Amino acid sequence: MERAYISAGSNLGDRVANLDFALRSLNRGGTVSKVSSYFETEPVGFSYQPWFLNIAIELTTDLSPFDLLALCRDIEASCGRVRTFPNAPRTLDLDILLHGDAILNQEELTIPHPRMLERKFVLKPLAQIAPGLVHPVLKQPIRLLLEACSDPSEVRFFRRPPDAGRGSSGKS
Repeated sequence: MERAYISAGSNLGDRVANLDFALRSLNRGGTVSKVSSYFETEPVGFSYQPWFLNIAIELTTDLSPFDLLALCRDIEASCGRVRTFPNAPRTLDLDILLHGDAILNQEELTIPHPRMLERKFVLKPLAQIAPGLVHPVLKQPIRLLLEACSDPSEVRFFRRPPDAGRGSSGKS
């Protein structure tokens, strides 16, 4: 079993319901063991769109990185995601950030996620659930990578995860 970390975002439709759907659906591939708070985040790249809700998820899984990618794409499609252009508005976006200590650089999948260090909307939720997690290439903890991130976009607290009262919010 590996710990995989996934960034989930939504800015179309019922954003909370879309993220909650992702959390329930990811359990098909393992066990969702930690979930960050929900953060409302400014769009990056294509700015003429609604703000996102973003979360970070820790999934304990025996799926390979490619099988997890297939599951994520299936969940996105089930939530109504249509891929139109890069950084387009979307009902659900699931990105694999890390998968154990895997380091992959293939056309279909790159792990660690190649742009995670440039995105505060990824690092802030991830640092909430795994501040001491070490980036497998840079050998630095996520909390320090967040501190060093120069992304000026706004990331603000929106709400606690749906089961924060049951100990799976990732707070320690």
